[in-house]
Amino acid sequence: MRHPSIYLDWYIHVPPVKYDFRSSGISKVTFNIDMPDIDMSANYAHGNPETAKILAQRYHTHPENVFISSEGASGQNARIIRCLAESKPRKNEAVVEYPTYEPLLRQVEEHFKKVKRLERRENENYSLNVDRLKRIISQKTALLVLTNPHAPSGATIRAKDVKEIVALAEEYDFFIFFDEIYAEFDRDRIPTIFSDKSERAIVTTSFTKAYGLGGLKLGVALAKMELVDEFYADVLNTVGNSPNLVQLIGSELLGKNIERLEKHKNKWNKLKKETEKWLTQEDLEYSPNQSGITYWIKLPARDTYRWTNEKAIQQHSLAPVPGAFFMFKNGAELMKSNRTRVGLGNIDPENPNMEDAFAAFEESLKRC
Repeated sequence: MRHPSIYLDWYIHVPPVKYDFRSSGISKVTFNIDMPDIDMSANYAHGNPETAKILAQRYHTHPENVFISSEGASGQNARIIRCLAESKPRKNEAVVEYPTYEPLLRQVEEHFKKVKRLERRENENYSLNVDRLKRIISQKTALLVLTNPHAPSGATIRAKDVKEIVALAEEYDFFIFFDEIYAEFDRDRIPTIFSDKSERAIVTTSFTKAYGLGGLKLGVALAKMELVDEFYADVLNTVGNSPNLVQLIGSELLGKNIERLEKHKNKWNKLKKETEKWLTQEDLEYSPNQSGITYWIKLPARDTYRWTNEKAIQQHSLAPVPGAFFMFKNGAELMKSNRTRVGLGNIDPENPNMEDAFAAFEESLKRC
């Protein structure tokens, strides 16, 4: 691999800490699923029809527009980005938002010779600036990669901006790739950007973050039917037919058990309120995040990467995510950032211990 993720390498090597603010997805999800006898030899070359139907209903589209994989969102993203790059070999340029989730950036760098960055600026509340996009796209652009809600700020893309960038995609003949994994926290407020009326927009998502189903590795994409067929053909040619068990469990959870999943997710609403109250009391600037359980926070530390590793972790057993991991502009060079991402996913909602965690945070910020 030419572009390994520095963030993921850091994440798995953080020593055990008492106050773990790294996770952007909820946890503590357990199910005792009572299922009938299952044909363990069954596979699907084109996805389980029952699962595709449930997902199509969730996203107000058609089953033929749903691509299901057993690779989770990250594997789904890597596969689709590669397929799109191979579909237009003469167009060797991609555009990726900045700041962004580093592993997504690395996946694009694997397959495109030139990667331009579309800046989403702090003083514009990380909104999508279409005029800025117009200045950097070209006839060589094959792909535009965006997250919605934006990782790490939580900003959502306006409908008028989606309409404009779809028009640009038609004019310049490129695909728009939307990672919507954080939209699952609030689908009533953030309906999917995908529409079967557009051949240019592709959406990926999963239920790792909002429902804590990381162990299921159920990845979902929404695309025009022809692309869905291509994605399934690619799976067939690389790993074979899709396994039945993952999709059957997905149907069970997202069908009959969806209310239980939502109820568990809502346990984090109280933790969010406590966090926002503490941020306000401490006069810490942060980006409001209506969808998700992370906060993009500005700290008095000039270099939160150094502060996290040398002070927060070592001295206070506290681990947020340094902002530098979202700020790569030049290859693998770490840039100094005064931002950090605080995620509430690893906090037990039944025994949160938030007061002690915030006290440790306050101590770690003294004389930083």
